[in-house]
Amino acid sequence: MSKRYGYEWYVVFVLAACYALSFVDRQILSLLVGPIKHDLGISDTRIGLLQGLAFSLFFTFMGLPLGRWADSHNRRNLIVAGVLVWSAFTAGCSAAKSFVSLFLSRIGVGVGEASLSPSTYSMVSDYFPKERLGVALSVLYMGVFVGSSLALIAGGTTVDFLSHTPLVTVPVLGVVASWRLTFVIVGAPGILFALLLFSVREPLRKGVVRGVRGERLGLYEGIEQVRRRWRSVAGLALGMVFQSTCFYAFMSWAPAFFQRVHGWTAGQAGRALGLIVLIFGCLGMYVGGSISDRWQLRGVTDGPVRIGIPSAIGAGTLFTLAMLASKAGWTLALACPAMFFLALPMGTAVAALQLIFPNQLRGQVSALYLFILNLGGLTLGPLLPGVFNDYVFKSEKMIGSSVAITITGAAALMLLLFWATLRPYRRHYALAQADQVARPVAETLPAGAPPLRSSPGTWKT
Repeated sequence: MSKRYGYEWYVVFVLAACYALSFVDRQILSLLVGPIKHDLGISDTRIGLLQGLAFSLFFTFMGLPLGRWADSHNRRNLIVAGVLVWSAFTAGCSAAKSFVSLFLSRIGVGVGEASLSPSTYSMVSDYFPKERLGVALSVLYMGVFVGSSLALIAGGTTVDFLSHTPLVTVPVLGVVASWRLTFVIVGAPGILFALLLFSVREPLRKGVVRGVRGERLGLYEGIEQVRRRWRSVAGLALGMVFQSTCFYAFMSWAPAFFQRVHGWTAGQAGRALGLIVLIFGCLGMYVGGSISDRWQLRGVTDGPVRIGIPSAIGAGTLFTLAMLASKAGWTLALACPAMFFLALPMGTAVAALQLIFPNQLRGQVSALYLFILNLGGLTLGPLLPGVFNDYVFKSEKMIGSSVAITITGAAALMLLLFWATLRPYRRHYALAQADQVARPVAETLPAGAPPLRSSPGTWKT
């Protein structure tokens, strides 16, 4: 990390910490499947809905207007507001008395977290040049694995500790089930993270392109730019839908798999899985970003997309074998390289979109990407194994087979989509770079600045 980019890397680490917090709040429910099912009397299918659809429903729809907001307003402040909202709703899950009330609380968590990704992608793209963007966004995305591992390790240990006292007495709340207290514990740090964000400066906007009348691109022009690049956007988003399906199928049900099939406690499962996610997820993310940036320097312009091909093959094969293994040790051993392969394109897919769109569309395009990604992957990943378990195998102990079937199908579709996207992405990348050369966009604008009266025109594709 060059000294020149010292503060920029600080920003990345602060934003990655917010990602980590968001995934702690998102992932903690996977360790509480048993007590929630017992207290609220719900099925595996409904648990899948709570982990997926309840969160993703408003997370995806709110991302679209929040992405547009991020393209013209202070992105740092938007993230601060989001952190406070999702943390409050996470703590609010502790008060749920039924499936419906817990479902509504999970919707609130999704609404808050919808502010994070469009704003962070756009900010990091303004802090770093394109030849460093793959690694920067991959390091940012490491927060996904850090947060997931913290949820598994710290959350699992907390669940084990509290399980010895199913009912606990706490101020204000009174006597509550221990699983409810877990939600309060993971929601409380949101206030501290919101304060930390005030050490981050809103960056100047680089690569601003003018609309047809010299002003910033309007909604219609933004839609038109996306339409002209629809094959790249759709290919990347749908490819990552199935990558995300693999990720959430494993993360949502692997703790229950070890508890049901091998008799582990939540803490044992959380600590083992958390270390795998932390070490091999972060390593895969960094390696994927590094390879992509190296390819960029060598003129391999489709590198951010190409990295998804070995990811699909490696993750699909190894995760399937892991979930069908008869011994817990083999499952863990195979899950290590599987997580490495699965993580390879998580940062590069985001970087790929940033490289083919002008600055003032990045938040909206990121929101559209996340809309497709999360409505698909975040819904299907947790839901499908629960459906297979309830309606096909009809046995809690067959959850490993249910996860394996989900991942095998998703990885095959991921491979096909990334392969099909290589050619259109190369064309869109070349046209985007040619347009910037033909009509320089060196101006930088702070958020909310008045329009510049530079030469009019639109991006050509």
